[in-house]
Amino acid sequence: MNFREYKEDILTSDTDLKAEYDALETQYELISAVIAARLEQNISQETLAKRIGTKQSNISRFESGNYNPSLGFINKIANALGRRISIKLNG
Repeated sequence: MNFREYKEDILTSDTDLKAEYDALETQYELISAVIAARLEQNISQETLAKRIGTKQSNISRFESGNYNPSLGFINKIANALGRRISIKLNG
């Protein structure tokens, strides 16, 4: 069994785990988008941190999912990467 099969199996069989996984989906989509934009521009976490006036460790914690950032922090990152934040409430 490969990881994808295991993930599908465990998320199908454990509804509590599935709910928690789904709740974190948006956060990890944002993190992935920031990392992709940063790597696309070939800049380091340290360079991004300097652009927004924070420490590299804050960028690292954000990218690893260990920091729950404010909307202001996210907007600073987006601006430093030449991007815009778009927020939708889907129903």
